[in-house]
Order: sequence, then structure tokens, then C-alpha cells
Amino acid sequence: MSPTNRTVVVTGIGATTPLGGDSASTWEGLLAGRSGVTPLEGERFAELPVRIAAQAAVDPSEVLPRPLARKLDRSAQFAVIAAREAWADAGYTAPAGEDESIVPERLGTVIASGIGGVTTLLDQYDVLKEKGVRRVSPHTVPMLMPNGPSANVGLEVNARAGVHTPVSACASGAEAIGYAVEMIRTGRADVVVAGGTEAAIHPLPIAAFANMMAMSKNNEDPTGASRPYDKGRDGFVLGEGAGVVVLESAEHAAKRGARVYCEVLGQGLSADSHHIAQPEPTGRGVAAAVQNLLDNTNLDPSELVHLNAHATSTPQGDTAELKALRKVLGDDLDHIAISATKSMTGHLLGGAGGIETVATVLALYHRIAPPTINVTELDDDIDADIVRGEPRKLPVDGPISAINNSFGFGGHNVTLAFRSV
Repeated sequence: MSPTNRTVVVTGIGATTPLGGDSASTWEGLLAGRSGVTPLEGERFAELPVRIAAQAAVDPSEVLPRPLARKLDRSAQFAVIAAREAWADAGYTAPAGEDESIVPERLGTVIASGIGGVTTLLDQYDVLKEKGVRRVSPHTVPMLMPNGPSANVGLEVNARAGVHTPVSACASGAEAIGYAVEMIRTGRADVVVAGGTEAAIHPLPIAAFANMMAMSKNNEDPTGASRPYDKGRDGFVLGEGAGVVVLESAEHAAKRGARVYCEVLGQGLSADSHHIAQPEPTGRGVAAAVQNLLDNTNLDPSELVHLNAHATSTPQGDTAELKALRKVLGDDLDHIAISATKSMTGHLLGGAGGIETVATVLALYHRIAPPTINVTELDDDIDADIVRGEPRKLPVDGPISAINNSFGFGGHNVTLAFRSV
């Protein structure tokens, strides 16, 4: 097959996050404005400068059979759980081939992680030091590989069109979804399971982020620590989990009578080329990604009503993102209801683009934007409409569009656009 520029739609969603073990409970938590941030218990966290994180609401051990779980890093466990939900939500009843509505050669997976199996790597090194060579798990290498989550999801659904893993720090999940869109548009696949996952709540990554002055140290008030756009914001809160969507060509979805959440208009990409960790302060790279999106899609800025912002709660990043949007969108930014869902989920690093895509899709589908919590005193430099306190209804008539931004260390910028159907 060689069709190009095919319409891509979302037919399934799945998630496991600090707000809930599936997409429904996560969405309920987002609309309720509930924080998933809690204290970190245990001796290994006791001496850290940061002792809070947004831990998964449902531990994978409660969902996956033990023989499977012990062969998967925590990041892959999250990915498999979210992918299973998304696959079933899309209406598929078995792996490709067994479910005759999709053949394996027309199915792909693109599941990203910013760090991969870091907890496996660190824990198995401890085993090596403390218990010796013979006690190191023979599953260690497949577990620590960054492509492990995508490969295991591919095995779950019998994907043979391609199994891929973009690694671009905190932009990884969004870049995975953009890559999946291109797989379908270029005719390489009819269906792709795509998203992001992360599981890095471990003393070493936390200590490293804390020493970079990137994380909030508000240990006394965990639920109020992630506060995008607030004058007192002091860094992000680490989260864990996964968000996955099933993307499909519109023709394939129609042929099997699938329910469609929304259309994926496309992606915009750029790189800052400024600093390995700091955002470019004027938002130049972000603006270039948004302009790239507009240049390569039929997105009409007048239809934009919602943005799920990257907004990690860092002093520089939150304002740079909005400066960039104002530069490209001008007055159209004024009619965009902006949600910063990291205020509730924490920052899932490579998984952020996955769960925030799920949130964006559901916002369009239900025509309601989740709130941003913990904004008690809005920063004077925030020149945009932030949804605060309560969810915001979106227009009920006509087509509406939304974008989801994800940016990562290294200067990676990805923006995804979606339209209601």
C-alpha cells in the first residue's frame, strides 16, 4: 500500500497515573482538581532534599500476574497496563491476527520513555554489590532497555509494522504519538498503539534533579507543591505512570465501525539549540514548533479553544511557553482555555506527553477543560487564560481544536494538535 496524508483518528485511550489506575479514574481526578502528590515513605528517601512525588494510584503488582511483572521494568509494566486498556477501548478483542479486523503487518507500536529501565539498572546494581553475580536477574538487560516498553506492548498486540521508541527526555511521549501519526499517514500502518511511560521514583534520579534545582522542595505541603503559573512556584514534582492511545486511519476505523474520539491533525517539531537543560528564555524554539505545526496542518487558530500546556511549574519554563504561543498565535491565544494538568499528576517525564494527550483527547470529546490547581497568586507575566479552580466548559457547537505541548532537556519541542469530530 502507498497511500499518503491519510486522516488519523483516536479510537482508544488508556492510562495508569497518580490519579487512578485507568483513564476513567484519571479523568475523574483531573476534573475534580485532585492532587496525586504524596510523601515518599521509607528510609531510602529520608535524607533526600525532596521527599514527595506523584506515585501511581494503583501499583502494577495489583494488576499484572507476578510471572509477567517480574520480567518487566516498572516503566514497561505501566505501558502494558495502559496499552491493554487502550486496545480494548478501541474495540479490539484479541491481538492482531486473532482479531481479524487488523493484520499484524499493518499494526505498529511507538511507546516512549525518557529514561527507560532506570530502577531496574539501579536495583540490580545493588543486588550485584550486596548479593553477588549469581543473584543478578537474567531479565535485567531486556528490562532496562528504553525500548522495552514498546517491545512488550508490541508482543502483547502482535505488532509487525514496526516497534519504535523515540527518546527525547520529557518530549518523548508526545514525539512517539507524532511518529505514530506519520506511520499511518505514509501508509506503513493502519493502526498504531502509541504513548509514553516513566517510572523513575528512585533516590538517585530525585537527588540528581534536586541538585539541579529543578524540583519543588515543598515537602511540608505535597498536594500544593506543583503549582504552575503561581508566583511561588519552585520546580516540578516527579510523577510516574503511562498514557497510551490507539491511532488509526479514518478509513480503517470506519470500515470496522469504531468509535472515534477525535482527529489528530498533526505535530510541530523544533529544537532550541540553547542549553542542555534550561529552556530558551524567549520561547524561540517553542514558537518554531507551533509555527511548524501551523505550516504543516490545516489547523485553524480561530478554532483553537484548549491547550494542555507543558507547564512543569518551573520559574522560567512556564512563562517561556506562553510567550512563544503569544508570538505565533497573537490574539487567538485569548480564546484558548489553558490547563496545566501536571499540577495534579506531577511531571511524568517521558510519560507526560502520553497522559496529557489522553487528557487533551478527553477534553475535546467531552468538551470540558480540566482545571489548573494550586494557583493562589497568578504570576504577573502570565498573559493568557488559565483555567483555575473549576473545570471550564468548551464550546458545544461546531468543530473545536486543541493542542498539547511537550518540551524536554536537550531542547526538544513537540506540539500535537487535535480536532473534534
